Amino acid sequence: MLKKIFSGVQPTGNLHLGNYLGAIKNFVSLNNDNENKCIFCVVDLHAVTVSQDPKILKNNIRETVATFLASGIDPKKSIIFNQSQVSAHSEAAWILSCIARMGWLNRMTQFKEKAGKDKEKASVGLYSYPVLMAADILLYDTTHVPVGNDQKQHLELCRDIAQKFNNDFKVNDFFKIPEPLIQKEFSRIMSLKDGLKKMSKSELSDLGRINLTDEKDQISNKIKKAKTDSLPIPSKVEELNNRPEARNLLSIYASLTNLSLEKSIQKFSGKNFSEFKEILSQILIEKINPISIEIKKLLNEKKYLDKILLEGCKEADSLASKKIKKIHDIVGF
Repeated sequence: MLKKIFSGVQPTGNLHLGNYLGAIKNFVSLNNDNENKCIFCVVDLHAVTVSQDPKILKNNIRETVATFLASGIDPKKSIIFNQSQVSAHSEAAWILSCIARMGWLNRMTQFKEKAGKDKEKASVGLYSYPVLMAADILLYDTTHVPVGNDQKQHLELCRDIAQKFNNDFKVNDFFKIPEPLIQKEFSRIMSLKDGLKKMSKSELSDLGRINLTDEKDQISNKIKKAKTDSLPIPSKVEELNNRPEARNLLSIYASLTNLSLEKSIQKFSGKNFSEFKEILSQILIEKINPISIEIKKLLNEKKYLDKILLEGCKEADSLASKKIKKIHDIVGF
């Protein structure tokens, strides 16, 4: 059976190794599988839940598309578009917000984390954006959604909204109930400077992340300076439990080489990290440097990137507008 896959990436700029291994690398595999129909959305509506510089946002939208293409996503096989250009997303989000319950949204832990202590100053959009995410998914009869641990709760909310709509309006199976698509053998990528913090573009030190636009020398330097400990590489995964930086570097190696963490550890057991870091640097350079070169090349071809988005938006709008018309009929508009 053909899987219909939807996933979105926020155009925040400076996508990094964590984004690549956590999402984009998987997108490429899904794109290349003929059993899948993939829709990859640049979720610019989600981006404005926090303040954005309009000029930077516009550039970041193009950079996200350039990163998709440079990483190997084929626009002839998959739909690539930006959310704001398909009005059905905003319209469906409003209708579904009248289905979603306050109690459901109050349980969303990501809002609590992002809003911090002073929730009164957070935007309404930041609070309700999981409903927009549900609209994104449900408009395309999505069967599967690639998710990490931080988005599982939002997908559960999406499923709840879909089921409530179907039940309230007595339209069984109108909204498909999407299933999570979770990467096997994937470890969350952490900061190179602190193995307890997620790799992030918001980290003050650029040494904490490998950007997808980094050049060879930058990659090598960052891995050389990455935090480790003085112990050699162990022989068992359990021995990494209290060694977060060691686990992180070995997890990066495992994800890049498609090996399990256990097999990666066995391969380097007893060796010191200075030797391992040299090998990891070379693998990173082989994987990331060609992407970096291609991103920079594509960013000089703005008309081409805009053409990809325009074509993707037309295709997405064709699908979404049909679904929203059916929603109108069901709701009584």
